[in-house]
Amino acid sequence: METQSSFIHLKLILLITLQFSCHQTKKDADNILLKPWSEPFGGVPAFDQVKIEDVEQAMLSAMELHLEQIQTIANNTATPTFENTIVEMERSGSKLERATAYYGVLSRNESTPNFRVIQKKIAPLFADYHSKIIQNDKLFKRIAKIYENAKIDPLESDQHRLLEWIYQTFEMNGAGLAKEKKNRYAEINKELSLLYASFSDNVLHDEENYITYLTEDQLGGLPEDFVKSSAQIAKEKGKDGKYAVINTRSSMEPFLTFSIERKLRKQVWKNYYSRGDNEDKYDNKAIIYDILKLRHERIKLLGYNNFAEWRLHNRMAKTPKNALNLLETIWPSSIERVAEEVADMQLIANQDQITIEPWDYRYYAEKVRLKKYDLDSEIVKLYLQLDQLTDAMHYVAGRLFFYDFTPLEVGTVPVFNEEVKVWEVKDKRTGQHIGLWYLDPFARPGKRSGAWATTYRSYSNFDGEKNVLASNNSNFLKPAEGDPVLVSWEDAKTFFHEFGHALHFFSSNVRYPTLNNGVRDFTEFQSQLLERWLSSDEVIKKFLVHHQTGEPIPNDLVVKIKNTAKFNQGFATTEYLASALMDLKLHISDPKDIDIESFELKTLKALNMPKELPMRHRTPHFSHVFSGESYATAYYSYIWADVLTADAAEAFAEAPGGFYDEQLAKRLVEYLFAPRNSLDPAEAYKLFRGRDAKIDALMRARGFEKSSK
Repeated sequence: METQSSFIHLKLILLITLQFSCHQTKKDADNILLKPWSEPFGGVPAFDQVKIEDVEQAMLSAMELHLEQIQTIANNTATPTFENTIVEMERSGSKLERATAYYGVLSRNESTPNFRVIQKKIAPLFADYHSKIIQNDKLFKRIAKIYENAKIDPLESDQHRLLEWIYQTFEMNGAGLAKEKKNRYAEINKELSLLYASFSDNVLHDEENYITYLTEDQLGGLPEDFVKSSAQIAKEKGKDGKYAVINTRSSMEPFLTFSIERKLRKQVWKNYYSRGDNEDKYDNKAIIYDILKLRHERIKLLGYNNFAEWRLHNRMAKTPKNALNLLETIWPSSIERVAEEVADMQLIANQDQITIEPWDYRYYAEKVRLKKYDLDSEIVKLYLQLDQLTDAMHYVAGRLFFYDFTPLEVGTVPVFNEEVKVWEVKDKRTGQHIGLWYLDPFARPGKRSGAWATTYRSYSNFDGEKNVLASNNSNFLKPAEGDPVLVSWEDAKTFFHEFGHALHFFSSNVRYPTLNNGVRDFTEFQSQLLERWLSSDEVIKKFLVHHQTGEPIPNDLVVKIKNTAKFNQGFATTEYLASALMDLKLHISDPKDIDIESFELKTLKALNMPKELPMRHRTPHFSHVFSGESYATAYYSYIWADVLTADAAEAFAEAPGGFYDEQLAKRLVEYLFAPRNSLDPAEAYKLFRGRDAKIDALMRARGFEKSSK
């Protein structure tokens, strides 16, 4: 998942907000969140000097200063031009850019109870700040004038793309509304900001507080590395002698896959899938209802029929119907495959005299994998070391992008946690500095679950060249001291996925900062495509080595891995599609009197959702959609992007040089990575492939019957 922390993204797109009346104080000069970043490497964040008590004042001061800059642009009496309006908007907000880099890390990587209190104070202020920009009549009139003039006197292509993007952003967010409607629009955003913060806090509460502690006699079937890690976690939580299964996917999945304790599997499963749905003060269902109601009211002010229609009209999908058509085309093949998978599992489960339930799926799927393909995923893990996988990603980046990654000595640049490592990125052909890559690999209290990529500074060159500060963030379980970090094949794919986002950041060649903002149903393409290099021959031969012996992974094991590439695709595709369909159907519906629990159940029943598995993200903890708006009605984007991914992967597979074909790699970087949002995604893909993407490759990749229309 890609997150953007660039200031222009915040000031133009972020839809979280609050009352705003503050004045800069003399304390600003001493506030590390507002200070220019000091050398080396073009300036880096002083993560080691951040104090929670400085956050509120820094954010308020930075927002106020940016609003003053925006007002100066709006009040300019000169004829509106691209240079004196759009460029000046791009140039403004540097203090806010720096402050939000810290704020993003504190909210995602190092959240504390004290910070969460401050976050709830700031959330409504963001709303007023956003509204004061987006509803500035003078500013919008200048933008609209430039937009109309550009139809007569065209701008350069990237300038036109930027202007169009900004104009549409303002228009979509109520810039043209009458005063009364503008005021209500702003109030709605303020209310939503608080609801998003509460939703996130509730999920984090349930992740931190629903922990299953095991005794030694309850460890049957569990891998040694998981046992050691669980013992360490329990010890850190004051439960020495026990073993902790924490309420995150990184802990839940291996437990459900290997534990022989069915009652405990059920408990761990329920803990995880009931996050935000425990009928207590941390329950999210009422919050979701309020979010949906407010989103619907807001888009009605703009004249749209539903939230999905509003959101998608400037995405690749264009309409909710197009997005739904894709999902519904794949769905029948997906659930048909689930039925086949369950039948295979039930043959084994019959021996245990049980009927497959959701907490059994992963356990018996692993048994089928062993029986059908003779592939033990725990043996595969012995060859998947985090350090080696990191080197593998750098190798791929070197071959495709000509990047060289050099680790920095500890202390060279500040980090926000001692577990964070940093590399310098250079062009290995010229020695040119590209940026820094931060890696935060391990789970810990206060860190949001899952994996994501973000930037602390994005590339631009309109006002002097800026290098890239990018980070990858994971939640691997920290091993016992002295042990290597061994990961599953799926976790290794996710690791490569997020690195794909980082490469997308590093390869940017845009002039203007805003053009680093991606089109949501396209930004997952680059990351999903990079997953394919994990199974490339070069990576397998060079980097998949036994963690003890250093011996390369045996050829027969590689064959087994590749033979199982389509294994369990029914489960993987169905759990994802169910969430994507739920997201869209919630947002094309009138939320009046909607009951969240009932809606979820009825929708799944209508889809004929297999009873043996849940949605990947049940509605009460669907943070992609309800902790903010970046993925709202856009969760489908992963499968939309995967249509492109599968099609592009086949192009590499068919190329003379395979996945390292120089000519194809050149086109990949030139058209699909470097332009970011300066080029229409559909046009960009045609330039790369010579045609539109076809769904057939996706169906083949997942082992589904061809069902394209």
